[in-house]
Amino acid sequence: MTDAVQGYRIGRWNIASQTVLAPMAGVTDRPFRVLCRRFGAGLAPSEMITADQRLWHTAKTRSRMNHEGEPEPRVVQLAGNDPLQLADAARANVDLGAQIIDINMGCPAKKVYGKLCGSALLGDENLVGRILEHVVRSVDVPVTVKIRTGIDRTRVNALQISRIAAQSGVRAIAVHGRTREDFYEGQAEYDTIRAICAEAAIPVIANGDIDSAEKACSVLDFTRATAVMIGRAAHGSPWIFREVNSFLDSGEKSAPLLRTQMRDIILEHITALYAFHGEASGVRIARKHLGWYCQQHTDTKDFRSQLMAAESSSVQFAVTAACFGEWSDNENNSLVQERANAGNDSEGRQGRLDEEERHPGCR
Repeated sequence: MTDAVQGYRIGRWNIASQTVLAPMAGVTDRPFRVLCRRFGAGLAPSEMITADQRLWHTAKTRSRMNHEGEPEPRVVQLAGNDPLQLADAARANVDLGAQIIDINMGCPAKKVYGKLCGSALLGDENLVGRILEHVVRSVDVPVTVKIRTGIDRTRVNALQISRIAAQSGVRAIAVHGRTREDFYEGQAEYDTIRAICAEAAIPVIANGDIDSAEKACSVLDFTRATAVMIGRAAHGSPWIFREVNSFLDSGEKSAPLLRTQMRDIILEHITALYAFHGEASGVRIARKHLGWYCQQHTDTKDFRSQLMAAESSSVQFAVTAACFGEWSDNENNSLVQERANAGNDSEGRQGRLDEEERHPGCR
């Protein structure tokens, strides 16, 4: 259990939870964001949106800018390398409902890095300052930034970047404990995040390898960060935010969800995907999430191939309902048997006690 944090502020927004969903391209669409917020994520940024408005006509980008029914505050992440272009994109997204603008300076992907965006920006501290100053001045909502520790381990400059961000008026910074060169290999390091937290006057969100309640607690204790950001560990487990929040608040884990509850959540999730993305894209994206749900539970491997083979939403939903329905029934049957065994044990113990009372000298 960490020292209690009674919420923290990002501009005018009070964030009650110490857990944040990481923005992930191809993952954190609106249905998944809403789901993670429901389980306690304090923030759920959009998938990365290019600052180049000439590319906003695509269905993919338009869907990333759709926030209908999304809980406040709505966070939009932008990627680019031109200060004026990013400022214009920030204003446009605020007009569309964004309530916090996040600037991506951490993406290590080759196609992003190759365009001198994402984590490539860490190699030009002057440009970082110009971008953040322009965006902060251009909008009347809080601006945040997500970074890595540096380009590579010989150029770890996250502490200096955090200073630039604070001086530019940025209201919070998320730091992934790897360099761009590390990509997602090896283990995240938290010494750099700890150094940033030691002097930062703005909220610092620690990111990298946060995959359990215990890990979140240890990272917060070591770094003294304001919150933790959870990414890949939320794949197939949107309820991880519930588990982590409970542990951070009370030192105790929340009761695990029943399989019937998980089944209902999964079915609700894929239904939302069909509605949001349409038939073809909805089935394809749901297939990816169903694969992750199966990875979380090894006893689903016998029916995973059936889920992956479904080619229409109606078939995919029916197969999912049937397979996860049977899977949840197995748990129910086990619980009934456990209760029956517990009842038999109780009757047996009571019988022995009665016998002992009749023959107190017998043991």
